[in-house]
Amino acid sequence: MLEKLVQAAIITFLLHLIAGLNPNTRVQTKAAIPLSDTPAAIVSLVFPSLR
Repeated sequence: MLEKLVQAAIITFLLHLIAGLNPNTRVQTKAAIPLSDTPAAIVSLVFPSLR
């Protein structure tokens, strides 16, 4: 039982290491709100009674 747990831990570590070394694993984020509208959107979220 302990041997299988150690094997699983080693395999998991190696997979994380390979994923970390791969340059194609970049996370791309997209802005949902344009930067010019951000202050108005934040104000409307914080103070919904001002709509």
